[in-house]
Amino acid sequence: MFLSYAGGFAETTEELADFEKAGLDIVFVPEAYSYDAVSQLGFIAAKTQRMQIASGIFQLYSRTPALTAMTAAGLDYVSGGRFMLGLGASGPQVIEGWHGVPYDAPIGRAREVIEICRMVWRRERLSYQGKYYTLPLAGGTGLGKPLKLINHPVRERIPIALAAIGPKNVALAAELAESWMPIFYLPEKAGDVWGGAVAEGTAKRDPALGPLDVIASAALAIGDDVASLRDHGRPQLALYIGGMGARGRNFYNDLARRFGYEAEATAIQDAYLDGRKDEAAALVPAELVEHTSLIGPQSYVAERIAAYREAGVSTLLVNPMAPDHEGRVRLIEQVRALAD
Repeated sequence: MFLSYAGGFAETTEELADFEKAGLDIVFVPEAYSYDAVSQLGFIAAKTQRMQIASGIFQLYSRTPALTAMTAAGLDYVSGGRFMLGLGASGPQVIEGWHGVPYDAPIGRAREVIEICRMVWRRERLSYQGKYYTLPLAGGTGLGKPLKLINHPVRERIPIALAAIGPKNVALAAELAESWMPIFYLPEKAGDVWGGAVAEGTAKRDPALGPLDVIASAALAIGDDVASLRDHGRPQLALYIGGMGARGRNFYNDLARRFGYEAEATAIQDAYLDGRKDEAAALVPAELVEHTSLIGPQSYVAERIAAYREAGVSTLLVNPMAPDHEGRVRLIEQVRALAD
């Protein structure tokens, strides 16, 4: 699950022990343009024993490749080998607006960042000649020298999860990363949209990486009277499809089109960018709302878990929707039992 801020950070992290006992395997901490994820992940590492901790996600452009590798190694160290490095490109609004650096070559940069991170974790001297990163720096003072990480990492290969939805980026994830994190995963259409890219990347995959772990997110509520909770996901879907980007440059709008919702994607974006956010939310297709969630009676949720598994999903990233902590813990117990 993603870390929830519903009760405040300190209270939420104290509650993670209960989720851990209930069977939660991984907690993801987001990093957009709020608090950094690193300080929170370190705090969580001290409050948990078994569960993995993961960045969800570090942006490719906000740290140098070496600092990304150092940070991952440090978090893996303080957690006793429980860290997963979630990486992603984000978008130009955040990268150029917040960080003030060009949003360019996300696929090429992702490849090079992953390669450099693994060199650092293997404690190789960092001499790298890439298209986007050259280490040591060419030019400058001329005093740069190839260095290697001082510490011996807990693991020389920390798992990497790459957030990707475009075909070339998905192919890269299937080739190089331990895990792939798509957004708005719709099992019935995932094969048509991403199957070719996954196959392309898998054909180049090093067998030592093991099978690709596919991480799909879904809101979670189990009961005979919870179907109305599906509509809680409409504003977020509308935000991404309609507002996360400009006309002609919105990756999530493109994804909705590739799912077959061309007319709806246009209407949602028009309404959202015109300030009619409630109307945009109402325009989100019911099928998309329903089939990208795990909300309904227990038998229905079991069927949807089977659909995710059939589509190739191996990890469910759930958002338990309950009014109190005890209810959320119970949902984790229930979905764990159904998934097993």
